[in-house]
Amino acid sequence: MVDLKSQISQLVHLQTIDSEIYVLKNEKELKPKEIEGIDAAFEEKKKHLASLEQTLLSFQKQRKDKELELASKEENTKKLETQLYQLKTNKEYQAMMQQIQDAKADASVIEDQILGLFEQADKIRNDSSQEKQRLQEEEKAAEGQKKNIRDRIKEIDERIAQLEAQRKQITPALDKKILTQYERILLNRDGLAIVSVKDNSCGGCNMFVPPQVINLIRMYECIITCEVCNRILYIENGTI
Repeated sequence: MVDLKSQISQLVHLQTIDSEIYVLKNEKELKPKEIEGIDAAFEEKKKHLASLEQTLLSFQKQRKDKELELASKEENTKKLETQLYQLKTNKEYQAMMQQIQDAKADASVIEDQILGLFEQADKIRNDSSQEKQRLQEEEKAAEGQKKNIRDRIKEIDERIAQLEAQRKQITPALDKKILTQYERILLNRDGLAIVSVKDNSCGGCNMFVPPQVINLIRMYECIITCEVCNRILYIENGTI
């Protein structure tokens, strides 16, 4: 005949182990998402650097385009100046001089634009350099965080292995039907299969446990479960 009081005591011990296993497994399950979060945050920071580098390339292209435009203006001005000596009337000369002055004015505007683009490119280049340095530091920090997470996963695996070994020492002493019932509840009730009754309440769902049910628990004639959450009920010595 099964000694139910002893069986309940063993289940309580088993629950202590299984509760820790449940918490550890849940923690481990979240770890890959933590690593993904670190990687995603770092990728977002890399996008900012890529944006700065793209802006720098754009300024450099604009500057080259302006330099070509300036060279064209200067070449055109030289051609106009060589034509001055071929003119025969003062009116033609004045008109040509106006064209030369306009071309030089345009060239001066372009030179200012090139200077502005140089200054903007230098600022972006400095920002980009600082961002690269910052990213290197943050990448190092991110790798450190990920290493800590992987180390924690290793610790969890080692602890779960220890707990599983302890579990195997307990389960052989349990009645197969009782163990099957316990493990079914454990699976369906968030890793909590057996709970104590305190202040006439179920330790799992806090629902009221009638006095007649408490008496049945004390008798140790059969497994008593909560009518609401179906967890196995037991009474700690001196609690009721």
